[in-house]
Amino acid sequence: MEDDKPWALVSGAVKHGLYEDLTPIIKQHFQILFYKDFLQNPQLHGPKIQAVLVWDNIPSTDPSTLRSLPSLKVVANGGVGIDHLDVPYINSLGVKVTNTPGVVSDATADMAMGLLLASARKIVQGHQISVDPNTTNHKPQSLMGVEVTGSTMGIIGMGHIGCRIAQRGKGFDMKILYHNRTRRSVEEEQAVGATYCEKMDDLLKESDFVVLAVNLSPETTGLISTRELNLMKPTATLVNISRGRVVDQDALVKALQSETILAAALDVTYPEPLPRDHPLLGLPNVLITPHVGTDTLSTIRKIVQRMVENAVAVLKGQSIPNEVKPK
Repeated sequence: MEDDKPWALVSGAVKHGLYEDLTPIIKQHFQILFYKDFLQNPQLHGPKIQAVLVWDNIPSTDPSTLRSLPSLKVVANGGVGIDHLDVPYINSLGVKVTNTPGVVSDATADMAMGLLLASARKIVQGHQISVDPNTTNHKPQSLMGVEVTGSTMGIIGMGHIGCRIAQRGKGFDMKILYHNRTRRSVEEEQAVGATYCEKMDDLLKESDFVVLAVNLSPETTGLISTRELNLMKPTATLVNISRGRVVDQDALVKALQSETILAAALDVTYPEPLPRDHPLLGLPNVLITPHVGTDTLSTIRKIVQRMVENAVAVLKGQSIPNEVKPK
């Protein structure tokens, strides 16, 4: 019966537009309370909530919210990145944390390759020229691009997503270098034709395209700054589909302005969105998209399904598919 189902606190995103057809996935197992309704009376609604399904950092998991949820058992995050969640604190309350690795890998890798190609071949600029009613020269020299086939791609972060990016690069006959905390197996390297760089500096020096696919952590915050950008080729492009804070944006602006590197293609920034007067927005050699790496209907559906599976497993005391534990 509907009344027997546990209550889940969810973002209002699943209530509108493209996400509207996803609510039945949640309702198979939960009664739903939308976050905006919860905020009207936390004292009334809080005690019945057993699961929080976090989408784009909503609902909030700040201490005051969590303290109003005495029956909470699980915070199920949609997506891989959990830098917005204080996992040790949440765990200290006896609450499990889960995420959705794997299901986002292909869509995010597609986005990385799309950004790389669009930047290298100046696709956005070409479109703008083609549709501009004032255009007289439809093929200006400024649209001369960079050859992708046969070039060298360096991937920093060779997890699920990094491996998928390497697969796509192999399809373009690219030389694949990678740097990771731990080296992948020989079989995994051979499957995508990747060569391990123990030192990130070596990858930066050799790559035509540097793709960032790391999780955000204290170790990766500011991973790419002035020193690292100076190691890159002046003809190289930086592609970031990880998190904005992985890159020192002030250093990136200077590197692009001084032509220390050729270009940058970013699906993530810090903050998101950038202030409208941020210097990155005015540079001609930058391509920015609004953190849409996972935004395909198929992937969104898989994410929601995995969030629900994780939450249900916690509440039923079953093996949890994707539990996040403090490192």
